[in-house]
Amino acid sequence: MIHPREIIIAPMLTEKSLLEKENHNRYMFKVSINANKIEIKKAIEKVFSVTVVKINTIRMKGKPKRMGRYEGRRPDWKKAIVTLQADQTIPDFEV
Repeated sequence: MIHPREIIIAPMLTEKSLLEKENHNRYMFKVSINANKIEIKKAIEKVFSVTVVKINTIRMKGKPKRMGRYEGRRPDWKKAIVTLQADQTIPDFEV
């Protein structure tokens, strides 16, 4: 079994994610590209001690980048949008 901290890579603290948190009680995380919704839900519930209602995931393709004549790509990654119960919050996100 994968450790929950290997599934949740980092929280996403952007303007859009903070608006989603305030208006809809949704939190965004950068997660392991191999994790499915069930694993993400269990990891969030275990690490933050909250009840997850819904999970949406998005596979983000890495952008092509250039450095002079050399071309490369940023790596692909996965974003998870986690909806919590109406009365619950994650205190680490409070600003």
